[in-house]
Amino acid sequence: MLFFAILLLFFIIALLNYVTMLRMRRGALHNVPGPYCYPFIGAVQIYLELSMNNMLEQMLQLHERHGSVMSAWVANCISVSSIDLEMNEQILASPQHIAKHSNYKMLHQWLGTGLLLSDGRKWLARRKIITPAFHFKILEQFVEVFDQQSTILLSCLAKKADGRNAFDVYPFVCLAALDIIAETAMGTKVGAQTNARTEYELAVNKITKLIAWRLTKFHLTNEILFSIFCPHLKWQQMRLIKTLHKFTTNVIKQRREALEKNRTVVTVAEDLMEDYNFGCNKKRMALLDMLLQSTIDDQPLSDEDIREEVDTFMFEGHDTTTSAICFILHLLSRHPEAQQKVLQEIASVLGDDREQAISLRELNELKYVECVIKETLRLYPTVPLVGRQLTENFKYTHSQIGNGIIPSGTEVLINLYGMFRQARYFERPNDFVPERHLSNKCESAFLFIPFSAGPRNCIGQKYAMLEMKMIIAKIVREYELLPFGKAVQPESNIVLRSTTGFQLGMRKRN
Repeated sequence: MLFFAILLLFFIIALLNYVTMLRMRRGALHNVPGPYCYPFIGAVQIYLELSMNNMLEQMLQLHERHGSVMSAWVANCISVSSIDLEMNEQILASPQHIAKHSNYKMLHQWLGTGLLLSDGRKWLARRKIITPAFHFKILEQFVEVFDQQSTILLSCLAKKADGRNAFDVYPFVCLAALDIIAETAMGTKVGAQTNARTEYELAVNKITKLIAWRLTKFHLTNEILFSIFCPHLKWQQMRLIKTLHKFTTNVIKQRREALEKNRTVVTVAEDLMEDYNFGCNKKRMALLDMLLQSTIDDQPLSDEDIREEVDTFMFEGHDTTTSAICFILHLLSRHPEAQQKVLQEIASVLGDDREQAISLRELNELKYVECVIKETLRLYPTVPLVGRQLTENFKYTHSQIGNGIIPSGTEVLINLYGMFRQARYFERPNDFVPERHLSNKCESAFLFIPFSAGPRNCIGQKYAMLEMKMIIAKIVREYELLPFGKAVQPESNIVLRSTTGFQLGMRKRN
């Protein structure tokens, strides 16, 4: 009897919730089309068909059927997806709607509420203190790291550059990117390229793969359900996060002790104009050093605050640049005319002396290389989907679907991958045409936005562009890229990757 009473209560609650949500959906999103949603459960047929391998193409097909802005719901969750410039600009430009999509919560245990996951006053305060870390004087020091680690990468690639066999370039670039971000974010050399694989490097790779896999399982994005259905993976995730936190905590402790021991360290503002010193040992400025000297409301950041930001930059600055560089190398291997133009520009700007360090000024002069990077990011944006969780009603105006309100609580996906491949925005949208970026003419600042746009645009985009330019210039000058192996097959991971890897061949240039 009790069982039937509980079942009846559950049914009544579900029915009331459904009726309430139905009114909201019909009232607020009546003019936004979308796939059929079954009573009570919603558009589950769509989510059951999605996987990492097909998500982006499936979403493109749905947009072709239902329009550039579409809506759907499952249970209590309403989703809106947009490949529409007009809608995307209104969402991204809004200073109110900056909360991240609920899927980002999976990163919370690792990254805490750092710059990537925080919002409101905390996000604003963190953004303000981190912005100076990308001052051109600091970037100039980072360029030295880019140059040195890229040179190590060349030597690691030498054993694969036989001019006959295909190989996956991803593991090599991944280790180089890890060395670069570790040295620039923490001021610490992990030697990922030259040493036996470190515990930290292995943990970074495993945790990102695990989180990416969870993203494809609708029910496993919830931490409680993940713990119930996959306890062994939950335990593995906890161990990996413990390893990552232990490493960054130890580095922070050591740098703080060095800072306390040498009270002659200059202020952050002064340090932008001169070398950074711990005693008499000259060191480069790292993001960590800046965080150790920063305050919010006249209070220094705690070790946990600092760890959140360091871990965030280790995550964001590692996977994203690796993926972008690998797509660039793969495309250049398939487009010899573009590769030749890159080589000619490198020879013109950098000269023939391969032993000479490359400067920030020289990297800024590599305009065609920049076009190649931009065109690659158009075809294969590193972050193909930008997600927002609306914390209040969003009023929009649209020339096609009219005016309306997207209700608070809705999850919004801004589909950059889909928008960048629309013929109405880009001529020959599926072709690799770097020259289209030479004019820098765009109908809107929110059209070509591989680093997002608005208040939450990527704070490290200049850093990323310089790193990519350095690695591409070094590799193309040293090796000819050959069209060997399988073509890339985009996979919607945490960042965009390829199910077939990034296969190509290399031959040493004369």
